[in-house]
Amino acid sequence: MKPVVVIPTYNEKENVAAMAEASLANLPPEGEVLFVDDNSPDGTGAIVDGLAAQNVRIHCLHRSAKEGLGRAYIAGFKEAMRLGADRIIEMDCDFSHPVEKLKDLLSVDADVVIGSRYVKGGKCVGWPFRRWLISRCGGIFIRTVTGMPVKDPTGGFKCFKRMVLEKIGLDTIESNGYSFQLEMNHRMWMAGFSIVELPITFKDRRAGCSKISGSIAVESVKMVLKLWKGVGFRRRPM
Repeated sequence: MKPVVVIPTYNEKENVAAMAEASLANLPPEGEVLFVDDNSPDGTGAIVDGLAAQNVRIHCLHRSAKEGLGRAYIAGFKEAMRLGADRIIEMDCDFSHPVEKLKDLLSVDADVVIGSRYVKGGKCVGWPFRRWLISRCGGIFIRTVTGMPVKDPTGGFKCFKRMVLEKIGLDTIESNGYSFQLEMNHRMWMAGFSIVELPITFKDRRAGCSKISGSIAVESVKMVLKLWKGVGFRRRPM
């Protein structure tokens, strides 16, 4: 098994070196890390290039502009598969996702494994109550409208088998921003892939600035309604 962790970056110079080291320490020897940098003005891409020059297990995919989380992940998934990955993991660069859980994600025998904040044993640390409430209620809204039985449909810590990304049509994903997560989950669920949620502790970012904005909730609501319009309350085929 060759896992590749795909990590989008934009102005993450405080985190990339530590994240690269921590990721490799929690992957098997054949595991690799791919940073996808959207031309960060703080020099993040150059830092990763320096790391990659010292370690063949570190890679950087440079993109010319910031086009949204979804576009960055799609480009990263394709590059990871080009590198020979048969397990592709997505993860944030800010240490909000527990990097020590990488081995646990890889150990679960499922098509898709989601690091979940909202299954038994999962939790959020360092979030204001208002932010937690919005996230929690948003998940309930998504499940109610789409019928998708994923308790953390917007979580961004996931492991995919290669065949999943090959079959769901990455080029037809519509979301550019954070609604990419729920669109991907819905598409994988409707396709009949097995999905397992693994409890994690989600922590507020260690350094740098959050990319979360007020428009994210609006974007997600629009995507939920679009998914509902496409399939209604129809459940996935058996």
